[in-house]
Amino acid sequence: MKKYAVSQLRNVALVSHGGTGKTTLAEALLFRSGVIKRLGSVDNGTSILDYDPEEVKRQVSINTTVAPAEWEGHKINLLDTPGYFDFVGEVKATLRVADGAIITVCAASGVEVGTEKAWGYCEEMEIPRMFFVNKMDRENANFQKVLDALQEMYGANVVPLHLPIGEAENFTGLVDLVRMKGYKFVDGKAQECEIPAEMSEAVENYREMLMDAAAVTDDELAMKYLEGEELTQAEIEAAIGVGTQSGTIVPVLLGSAKEQMGLDILLDYIVACMPSPDMATVSGKDAKGETVEITPSKDEPLCAFVYKTISDPYVGKLTMFRVYSGVFKSDSHIYNVTQGLDERVGQVFILQGKEQIPVDEVGPGDLAAVAKLQATVTGDTLGTKSKAITLDPIDFPMPQVSMAAVPKAKGDEDKISSGLSRLIEEDPTLRVEKNAETGETIISGMGELHLDILTSRLKSKFGAEVELSTPKVPYRETIRGKVQVEGRHKKQSGGRGQFGHVWLEIEPLTTGENFEFVDKIFGGAVPRQYIPAVEKGVLETMEEGVIAGYPVVNVRVTLYDGSYHSVDSSEMAFKIAASMAFKKGFVDANPILLEPIMNVEITVPEAYMGDVIGDMNKRRGRILGMEPQGGQEIIRAQAPLAEMFSYGIDLRSMTQGRGSFSMEFDHYEEVPAQIAEQVIAESKKSEETA
Repeated sequence: MKKYAVSQLRNVALVSHGGTGKTTLAEALLFRSGVIKRLGSVDNGTSILDYDPEEVKRQVSINTTVAPAEWEGHKINLLDTPGYFDFVGEVKATLRVADGAIITVCAASGVEVGTEKAWGYCEEMEIPRMFFVNKMDRENANFQKVLDALQEMYGANVVPLHLPIGEAENFTGLVDLVRMKGYKFVDGKAQECEIPAEMSEAVENYREMLMDAAAVTDDELAMKYLEGEELTQAEIEAAIGVGTQSGTIVPVLLGSAKEQMGLDILLDYIVACMPSPDMATVSGKDAKGETVEITPSKDEPLCAFVYKTISDPYVGKLTMFRVYSGVFKSDSHIYNVTQGLDERVGQVFILQGKEQIPVDEVGPGDLAAVAKLQATVTGDTLGTKSKAITLDPIDFPMPQVSMAAVPKAKGDEDKISSGLSRLIEEDPTLRVEKNAETGETIISGMGELHLDILTSRLKSKFGAEVELSTPKVPYRETIRGKVQVEGRHKKQSGGRGQFGHVWLEIEPLTTGENFEFVDKIFGGAVPRQYIPAVEKGVLETMEEGVIAGYPVVNVRVTLYDGSYHSVDSSEMAFKIAASMAFKKGFVDANPILLEPIMNVEITVPEAYMGDVIGDMNKRRGRILGMEPQGGQEIIRAQAPLAEMFSYGIDLRSMTQGRGSFSMEFDHYEEVPAQIAEQVIAESKKSEETA
């Protein structure tokens, strides 16, 4: 592949709802541009872009895949992203290094939740975009319906550049409103034809809409247009490019990726409308924390950003990056600015799906990869020590679903831990933590499919199998009453016996501390050397729990009397006596269970607020407040953790994928009596079967 100037590069992400044909479109564009000689298929597992075994098995994209197409003296880096919500982290990381986006829409299904999400991500990251209405040959295809929905949702700046000639099984070509030409597709290739007479009125109306949009992009054009002068073809084409890059025009194109219809025209408009890397202003922070602009020039010091990492137990780690300035060279040394470390660079590659094409160097604006960097991870900035600039990290979403991972085979713990660490490097939207209280390994991700694929990869890549289950809730035990209780441990079985005797007072503690031990022994009823053993016996029992096996909190224990034997007493005897007394007294002191209460923040469209609030009430939640924000509603609530483990899945179902949430621990509260009884019964049952 030849070298290209920055102005000849286009970094374009394909984003949309799952199933609209992004991968098929990307592969078809590669085939149309002559980069690949054989057209693969997602359905039969021969796609060069969906090559991961999990992708082949499930027939869905899981990872972002990069493949460059060459067209009319330009290099178009196509970034094919997943469409399913579970892999939104891939989409956000990809848009971080893209200069433009194509949002694919199915001509039959129309605007879907994923369409809205894709638009929202582009808005958030201020990325120029265009729509491609795909599957125009599909049954029930309706371009006008799709266009009306897009314009209703996103405004009059959504402007069609094409109108279809026929639809569904009768789809044979299109009218290009910019060039004012008709095109018929013969074996996928566009051939000029007459514009059908029956389309003349629609063509005239939409051509006028296009002219209006073009005139808005430039004051001189606007004056010329308002004065009734015709805009030239060159002026219209330039205005559409300017409008697309500024966001005042969102072009709508159409075709069929599967049947190779409309692709050469789409490639033309990608080159003409999408910005090159030198058109966007990129800034970072220097060593002093001051903002500096980065110039996409070979003569500047190196500045590159890592947007994706692929881990493989055999090949090692593959780091994918975009160069923002300078030149990234093979067989060199670079400086990881984020971590303050030097890295040794081996061979640099241009990626073509899973194929790696070796190159000597990569210039500004381009995308590439390098293997076996030791410390570098996703989100790191690579550069030079002399001019260390740090780029903002990727804003990944918080996990929505948490499950406990239980090893299927004993002794696999180390293998599982190592595998999970490598997979988290690859996917920063995953989280793994060891819950010290329950002893469980908790893995969190964006959804059920996300975690299912994680366990599949753990098995296939690292030979470790786990089962997923609902995590245990870290309950607490405490009391509401006050008791005085005796603990007496006496054992005589030949030789030296054991004797320990204590009187304890147990009461609730409201000072904010979990435990307080008070020594009120007078006159040596319990010798000084045994008092620490009494406290230790209480503490160990508190850790084990009394009524349901959960740690005891918020109690004050006072040792106020007891007795001892000059020969048979020992630390162990007093420790056992104290434990016996605490267990007995705890049961008599009106024990209760406490559960963790979480602060929850839910973001949903207003239309779903009633359903979300009703569901939160069913989960024993309390609504604390609501406020509008950016066209969405923010609902703040508190809810028990026990009711929230599957909330991400249920919220997605309630809101058709439009809702999201985050939560964090706030405090402990008493468990309602009926639920507490169930928890205690389940705990005793599990102890009996253990």
